[in-house]
Amino acid sequence: MTIARRINHAFRGQVSPRAALFEISRRGCVALRGRYERWTRSFERAGAGRVRLSSEFANMSTPKLLEHFRSRSTPRFFSGFEVPRERLSELQRKEFPAETSALLDKARGIVSDHRWPLLGYGELSFGQEIEWLRDPVSGARWPPDCHAEFALPNGAGADVRVLWELNRMGHLITLGRAYAVTGDEGFAEEFFVQVEGWRDQNRPGFGPNWSCAMEVALRAMNLLAAFQLLRGATSLTEQHLAMMLTQFEQHGSHIRNHLEFSYIATSNHYLSDVVGLLWLGVCLPELEQADEWRAFGLREMLREMDKQVLPGGAHYESSTGYHRFVLELFLYSFILCRANTIEIGNEYWQKLHSMIEYLRAYLRPDGQAPLIGDTDSGLVMPISSHAAADHGYLLGIAAALFNEGAFKINDGPPEELFWLLGEKALETFGGLATAEAGAARSAGFSEAGTFILRDQDLYLLLNASGTGLSGRGAHGHNDALSLEVAACGTSFISDPGTYVYTADLALRHQFRSTGYHSTVEVDGSEQNTTEEGTPFYIGDEASPHQLHWESSEQRDLVIAEHYGYKNLRNGQVIHRRAVMFEKAERYWLIEDTLSGVGRHTFRFCFHIAPGLEVLPEADGLTEIRDNENNARLLIASLELREEPAAERDLKEGPATRVNWKEGPAVESRWFSRDYGSKLPSVALCWTVEAEAPLRVRWLLVPICAGEDTGARLALVEHLRTAPIDPGQSRSQI
Repeated sequence: MTIARRINHAFRGQVSPRAALFEISRRGCVALRGRYERWTRSFERAGAGRVRLSSEFANMSTPKLLEHFRSRSTPRFFSGFEVPRERLSELQRKEFPAETSALLDKARGIVSDHRWPLLGYGELSFGQEIEWLRDPVSGARWPPDCHAEFALPNGAGADVRVLWELNRMGHLITLGRAYAVTGDEGFAEEFFVQVEGWRDQNRPGFGPNWSCAMEVALRAMNLLAAFQLLRGATSLTEQHLAMMLTQFEQHGSHIRNHLEFSYIATSNHYLSDVVGLLWLGVCLPELEQADEWRAFGLREMLREMDKQVLPGGAHYESSTGYHRFVLELFLYSFILCRANTIEIGNEYWQKLHSMIEYLRAYLRPDGQAPLIGDTDSGLVMPISSHAAADHGYLLGIAAALFNEGAFKINDGPPEELFWLLGEKALETFGGLATAEAGAARSAGFSEAGTFILRDQDLYLLLNASGTGLSGRGAHGHNDALSLEVAACGTSFISDPGTYVYTADLALRHQFRSTGYHSTVEVDGSEQNTTEEGTPFYIGDEASPHQLHWESSEQRDLVIAEHYGYKNLRNGQVIHRRAVMFEKAERYWLIEDTLSGVGRHTFRFCFHIAPGLEVLPEADGLTEIRDNENNARLLIASLELREEPAAERDLKEGPATRVNWKEGPAVESRWFSRDYGSKLPSVALCWTVEAEAPLRVRWLLVPICAGEDTGARLALVEHLRTAPIDPGQSRSQI
């Protein structure tokens, strides 16, 4: 990569000269520290001596220290973890019988076969002796090089994200929970065997598992959670306690010395770093550095909340998957601080509440989330497993935490509710009335660029968000003005998800490309600059902008545009999309206006969710059918409705010559439910050659099982003859 491109990558987005100077200085200091570490191997001495304990515990004998950890009542961890074991077992089995059976089966598989699920790859077996430096999917083994010299290869099949997920050691919480439920020492023994094996293969400062402070922090948090559950186990010997305290000290020191801070933009990485320090500082006051870690972690976490949470509650990386992840970091940390009487100002609790409200707004009627932007299926302290689109369990926690029935979308509580907030929270949750199905209302989040036009079982999301991180991007996709549509219990038009990051760069680029999203592609160009060889680089040329948003009981209207096609070879094009939702008649009308000059190839695509049948009809009408529940969605083009002809005139504005190329065509696509998994799907695409300006309108008409099909088709024909123009209908709302 040339120096000019490096500079462009580093300082893209909204960067002030002052921030740039500070960042240059910071990176220089990091480089010098890395050289110093390589020359002196200072990190090799980490943990070589006795753990540095605070003054109160420094002179305590090892047996007394062990007894202290077995019996201590402060600091407090999460309430469910603190419940006496017999009572905990009773509540877990009573409230979550099916989940308890699954938990114990999973824990037994971990002990007997070293087998457990990992991301979207399903259940994997990790061998008789777990190789913590081997990618369990590709089989590639990562070298134990100095972390300061470590380079992450791209596109070679090996995927460090998969390796890191293994080394977050979230499965050890399963062992801890299984021990708490059964008292079976075999689960505790396996925990300590695995931690010892990990320690022996991962010297402090060496290898991929020390190369990213975020991963060190998340691993430390999971070890803390499991350790809390195993404090009463006979397997916790003096030697095992010393090992665990050494691990915690090494992890905390490494995080503190290798923070992923930037003066340009911080992300979920730096937030994870400081939250990890906060947890270590709160939960281990016995360590000498705990007070500093706690104070620093709390201060920086709140500063990051100010920076990373937009007005309205959305996280600023333009990703629903990372919104879930960051919300977990804040939510769990706030609960931990409250349990230990650490004060957090009301304004931050309000921000937390707004993040939950945003999540509630974007959930589809089926309770699942649209997979906008990147999602790596990551979870903070994975008490139980959740697919990438499963965000609703966080509402269950919030319902009891805030005593708010609007967040109770399911009758039963999630397991996390009990483990985080304890027995009383189960009572609080049970006393709340479940929100009525279809209770969520249309909502617009201007700062995030997210607009949800919904009523009862009908749901459309218009994505007018930028690439995130104040224009720097990383986890955003080329999805400006794309759509998500669900109706009648079925997701019809869906974002394709992410698949993988570095293991397959061609598919990484494809999944985040314009052509993989339900928007308009012009001349085969991307809305924002991307480079296949740089998996987290994305430009900000599109810069979507909201022009209008109104919502009433009868009708919603949103209008937005983006500027990603301003530098096309044949002349600039600006894409404006207006979406109007008529609630009484149950349809959406979409108007795409491509203003500008020159002749272009326009592709109008709708990415169809997997498992649905696509039935193109005559005259530009296509039916999308869910054969399981007989739900259907009609997609009708108002302009491009004739059989292909050489040329025709559009009615909009001055006469425009249009040459049909193909359409609607059913094109093969992929869809990824979880990181590493993909399913076949299709996109419905119309391709047109035309002079700009061009206007094309679309009707989306759902038909639920039992509805009068003839009446719905008659509605389509009526609207085709005299449709309302969304861009001219503001006065009607």
